[in-house]
Amino acid sequence: MGTASRRRGAARPDEPEDGARALIPVGAPVEIEDREVELEEEHEVEEEITVSPDDILSSPPEVSGDAELAVLAVGEDEEDVAGLVRYDPVRAYIHQIRRYPLLTPDEEHDVATRYVRTRDPALARRLVTSNLRLVVKIAHEYSRVHQNLMDLVQEGNVGLIQAVEKFDPERGVKLSTYSSWWIRAYILKYLLNSWRLVKVGTTQAQRKLFFNLHKQQELLRERGVVPTPQLLAEALDVSEREVSEMQKRMAASDLSLSTPLRSDEDDGRTVMDLMSDHQGIPDEVVAADELRRLVSDKLHAYAAGLKGRDLVIMRERLLSDEPMTLKDIGDRYGISRERARQLEKRLMTQLREYLTSELGDNVVVALGFE
Repeated sequence: MGTASRRRGAARPDEPEDGARALIPVGAPVEIEDREVELEEEHEVEEEITVSPDDILSSPPEVSGDAELAVLAVGEDEEDVAGLVRYDPVRAYIHQIRRYPLLTPDEEHDVATRYVRTRDPALARRLVTSNLRLVVKIAHEYSRVHQNLMDLVQEGNVGLIQAVEKFDPERGVKLSTYSSWWIRAYILKYLLNSWRLVKVGTTQAQRKLFFNLHKQQELLRERGVVPTPQLLAEALDVSEREVSEMQKRMAASDLSLSTPLRSDEDDGRTVMDLMSDHQGIPDEVVAADELRRLVSDKLHAYAAGLKGRDLVIMRERLLSDEPMTLKDIGDRYGISRERARQLEKRLMTQLREYLTSELGDNVVVALGFE
């Protein structure tokens, strides 16, 4: 980082009076004793560096409020020369990781082989530190999505550690190639979890839509096709309902349910007061639950009095989540598929008569018996 020197000299006409500090941006020429001194940052360039700081910071994200600013000033009775220098954590981090040497393919294979055999932490450290620059390069690809590049680098480093832990050098794959998948996976997982205060992707289908929905929409538009939910669902192998739900999630911002409503009358209502409940009236919900419990008890009571084939048809076909086919029942008892169907129909007729006697005609019709 450049420095500002203290020099004595005659005050310039445009110099502030009363010892005021002059803030001179980095890179601006400063005239001191008839000489020009350019404040600039000094960088050491190494040919072995995979990612240079200039490449990474060619389009840097906005610096957050916690960035440190250092002001260089002079004392009393001396010419006030000051420079406003911004501390960049990304440059500082890159300067630190440049100290770790890269490994040749042969060295990498040898170190990885010894680590698999001995599990020595020092060997794992060599494998991790030699690939830290790869993490920075991959993290920079997502810098437009997330403002803080160092957060992405930290998540990528965790993925790199996992890759080193699971790397098998005998498969003939370079560690950099193998670890890049782990690095991207951890960065994408971090972006998904931190994109909103409330998670937008909790299932596999939602995660797929989060990362590919916008890309697929642009692809269809380039082809001159309107990206309807049906086309997007077919292209991404998900349901239309999931596409529509994810589009709504990504289009809307987070909103607290406790946010007060803006109205002329200050009645204290919030957004939660306007939320619709699709479960129905509480009395109807309780009645439906009670009916299901009552019918379940009657069905199990009826099944307890059955024997032989009727019991198998009742339990394995009528009450099972994965019912047996009529052919399977026929094969078990040595009868035809048609005979198994006749037995099932007779059992259904008897079951309807039983439920009618126990619960009444209206309940049986509501259950869907023909």
